[in-house]
Amino acid sequence: MILLAKAVNSIALDFEEMAPELMRERSQAFAEMMNRRRTVRDFSDRDIPQEIIENAIKTAGSAPNGANLQPWHFVVVKNAQIKSKIRVAAEAEEREFYNRRAPDEWLDRLAPLGTDEQKPFLETAPYLIAIFYQRHGVDADGQKFKTYYAPESVGIATGMLIAALHQAGVATLTHTPSPMGFLRDILNRPVNETPFLLLVAGYPETDARVPDLKRKPLSDILTVI
Repeated sequence: MILLAKAVNSIALDFEEMAPELMRERSQAFAEMMNRRRTVRDFSDRDIPQEIIENAIKTAGSAPNGANLQPWHFVVVKNAQIKSKIRVAAEAEEREFYNRRAPDEWLDRLAPLGTDEQKPFLETAPYLIAIFYQRHGVDADGQKFKTYYAPESVGIATGMLIAALHQAGVATLTHTPSPMGFLRDILNRPVNETPFLLLVAGYPETDARVPDLKRKPLSDILTVI
């Protein structure tokens, strides 16, 4: 056993051990809840308390990350004018993707999902969460320092954010127009931050529908050795 006895400013681990039966119940309940999660494209404009979004971002901020540098930044967009600017820029990139850049095989894969360059949800949903990763950090003196595993760290944080929002009753959509440099420009983020993903968050429309997709069975995604 290796103990981090020499760690600087170490504290006792706050860990609650559970009985195996409770562990099974909780893991099964969480798996069933998350299996009901679906990407939504038909959003209501009904508001959601901002505190719920902030609590979910707190969860994302607790994600494991390289050297504990926490190389992420989340910009929550509520302003209608800014959402409109993001939609205009995103749809311009999407038109290029669907009409010029995307290979036929990719478009064939997307066809069952019913996606196209029109992204009205970017204005309809009450929140857009722009997620950035820091290619390098900048200290209080303006000096650059290296970040480690930044995309991987931010990917983990994003997954935790989606799970936190879902368990709180908030529907989401992951949007990744390529390239996404316009997000840094519109949101006035520093040059060391790279857009990672745009997460749309809100209530689904009452009559929202989603593609009838099937997830792979456990036997296809799990190997126990």
